[in-house]
Amino acid sequence: MQNTIAIIGGGNLGASIAQGLIKSGYTPPGNITVTRRKIDDLDGLKEQGVKTTSDNIDAAVKANMIIVAVKPRQVDEVLQEISEAIQSNKPLLISVVTGITMTRIKKIVGTEVKVFRAMPNTAIAIQESMTCISSANGSEKEIEKVKNLFEHLGKVAVIHEELMNASTALGACGIAFALRFIRAAIQGGIEIGFDAHTAELIACQTAKGAASLVMERKQHPEREIDLVTTPQGCTIAGLNEMEHQGFSSALIKGIVTSFQKI
Repeated sequence: MQNTIAIIGGGNLGASIAQGLIKSGYTPPGNITVTRRKIDDLDGLKEQGVKTTSDNIDAAVKANMIIVAVKPRQVDEVLQEISEAIQSNKPLLISVVTGITMTRIKKIVGTEVKVFRAMPNTAIAIQESMTCISSANGSEKEIEKVKNLFEHLGKVAVIHEELMNASTALGACGIAFALRFIRAAIQGGIEIGFDAHTAELIACQTAKGAASLVMERKQHPEREIDLVTTPQGCTIAGLNEMEHQGFSSALIKGIVTSFQKI
């Protein structure tokens, strides 16, 4: 049986999830419904064959997997709106909303509903997300089903719910931290002589290559750094200057600050 997916909330993240599902071929576009009050904002998805509507209940009734992607302040209202459809249809319910616990969700939709939390990042639109998932009462088969969905959209880690806020800081906020590093590298590249386009290409591919080295060779980043740093060389000089200026400390403090804010 093919999966029918309702994405409740077609904002940046909800729309990115839909785009990723389309590109991955996980399910035909016609099996995906995305909701948004301003339905005209979903015209791009509609042109690709996705069903779009402003009716959350209608979308929920027809789905065997529901992804809730609204703002945290909207969660209670939206879940109450679709709770009857959820209780009658018994879909897998997946929340990608920051800071909303599964206990809170189940108080609204019912304790028997199979509830999951997932925290992807915006690279989900190009199938390069890092997504952490947790489950309240899903069976092993149901957990694998949710995991499989997000594996079509990038890498997946199954974690305990108490680590979900930490995964938000490291993975979801973390993509912005990585992008800020790339932006700074581009600016540095321009200062030492490259045009903006070439500096961007070099910085982006270098960051991508560094991540790939760690993931494919399965070595600690410091080991890969050791392979680049020769005695009295330019690499170690640059690294040491960055550390003198607080590079690692600033990044660690940024992650911790984001976590505390959540």
